[in-house]
Amino acid sequence: MALMHCQFFSEKLGLSMAMNVIVPQATCSGQIGIASPERKKRYPALYLLHGLSDDHSIWCRRTSIERYAATCNLVIVMPEVHRSWYADMAGGGKYWTFISEELPALAEQFFPISPRRDDRFVAGLSMGGYGAFKLALWRPDKFSAAASLSGALDISSCVLDQAAQGNAELSRIFGQPDTISGSDSDLFALVHKAKAGDHPLPKLFQWCGTEDALYKANCAFRDHIRPLGFDYQYHESSGTHDWSCWDREIQRVLKWLPQASV
Repeated sequence: MALMHCQFFSEKLGLSMAMNVIVPQATCSGQIGIASPERKKRYPALYLLHGLSDDHSIWCRRTSIERYAATCNLVIVMPEVHRSWYADMAGGGKYWTFISEELPALAEQFFPISPRRDDRFVAGLSMGGYGAFKLALWRPDKFSAAASLSGALDISSCVLDQAAQGNAELSRIFGQPDTISGSDSDLFALVHKAKAGDHPLPKLFQWCGTEDALYKANCAFRDHIRPLGFDYQYHESSGTHDWSCWDREIQRVLKWLPQASV
């Protein structure tokens, strides 16, 4: 595998941005302890999203994602989005436009990535779990599978709770707290929008630890989506909001992903 650190300019944000990218290296059969993947002209891509306090480097620093990816024959794109919640911010940058439109186009320009919807996946933890499901449910025309690990899936409650505590950070991102429920920022509403749309529904994978502060919200999302006919897997096990859990669960996500290729 090749691990590349990519600095680039985002026209949508007006900022220099960064992403770490893992790319299969089909000529490394002599590397000890790492599998040599089958050579492809274009590879499927997993967009792997970080949480609130992290950046593009965190998955490589806290897990063995490069080693896990060696047998998967796909490119893994790990972008930075700061504390944006993957949103076009009410008082800031257009991070949703960046992550849903500009980033995939740039990644497919820079790296040997397939542009097919069936070859484009997304996963993330915490804030990134919210972002992953938002991408798949709002843009099922672009993403065929999404995984959330300990996702902050009830964003309406998060905004309301934070505002009640006198913290305006989420309000500066999403707008007034009473406008979030039922909007395109609300995953509980987006599942119905995706269901009513013309595009195939994305496959969804969800995990949360039973001792996580976000466990109750994850159960609520599970109960909300289960009757709606998605190709959907829910998993839970003992665990908190912790990298030992996410390191374990990302391995399960990689095995769950469709292994399409061109």
